[in-house]
Amino acid sequence: MSASLHAGNKQTDSTKVKLKSRPLAATIIMIGGLIALAFGVGLSVSFGAADIKLAVVWDAIFHFDSNNTAHQVIHELRLPRVFGGAMIGACFAVAGALMQGMTRNPLADSGLLGLNAGAGFVLAICFALFPGLPFMYLIIYSFFGAALGAVLVYGIGAVGKGRTSPVRLVLAGAALSALLTALSEGIALYFQVGQDLAFWYAGGVAGTKWYQLEMMFPWVAAALLAAIVLSPSITTLSLGEDIAKGLGQRTGLVRLLGTIVVVILAGAAVSVVGAVSFVGLMIPHMARYLVGVDYRYIIPCSAVLGSLLVVFADLAARMVNPPYETPIGAIIALIGVPFFLYLARKERREL
Repeated sequence: MSASLHAGNKQTDSTKVKLKSRPLAATIIMIGGLIALAFGVGLSVSFGAADIKLAVVWDAIFHFDSNNTAHQVIHELRLPRVFGGAMIGACFAVAGALMQGMTRNPLADSGLLGLNAGAGFVLAICFALFPGLPFMYLIIYSFFGAALGAVLVYGIGAVGKGRTSPVRLVLAGAALSALLTALSEGIALYFQVGQDLAFWYAGGVAGTKWYQLEMMFPWVAAALLAAIVLSPSITTLSLGEDIAKGLGQRTGLVRLLGTIVVVILAGAAVSVVGAVSFVGLMIPHMARYLVGVDYRYIIPCSAVLGSLLVVFADLAARMVNPPYETPIGAIIALIGVPFFLYLARKERREL
């Protein structure tokens, strides 16, 4: 009887996922999103303190001339910047999608749950105690910092009576982020490394270099591939702990592997762009609304939409007050804060 009940549950849940999933919409979003991303990359590379025509951008990419100043600007400054923005947007968005699926927490985001602050805190220690540390080591230390932030937030959120609610986790993340940010600023003042940390607090891709992308790419590519491989298990886990176990899933292993992927994605992104929040909060909700509840479609669509958001946010950051630049963290927060308040109010009504 129990076996038949599990089989019935499996059939019901599979049907539910199938009915709420829209693979055609996912295909359209992927194709349209990649086309829009290519357009955004071309527009972002051509726009700046010195406007450059798209024809020159094309020549710089496919017929690079080291003696041409415009080609040098495109190749050394603007291309790594825009590719870094696209990569970082995918990292934050997929990390948020995984966190929301694993925890069934609609407010989950690497920035809101302390991962970004944890990575920034460890980076502050690195700048103070190990100046001139190679970027590869900064990435690795960012991973440890992100993991530290996640462990502390979930530990604080689990203290006390009652279940660990999404709002409790967000409050724990806000408190821990404030503490770690204050400690980071104290370290910066004491060791006089405030200028080095200012970039990380503001959030921006202006200083991205090719060597950073070369070191970050293997980690990010492996983590994104792992997220896609885990996506069917994340879909099952998002239906609920009891249902997942009833279908024979090893929920503890799935959560462990998913957490490792999230730490890699968040740590790598923060090591380059700094503490940018709300990308991982907004994009998975948008993807879920468009393609349904199946994470086989949510994760790749989140990667594309996250890349689009950061690339166009960086473009907007250069257009607000030229020739000065506005931090992209502030641009994204203008959208992210109202979205967060809407979700928090909705979650409170459902409690």
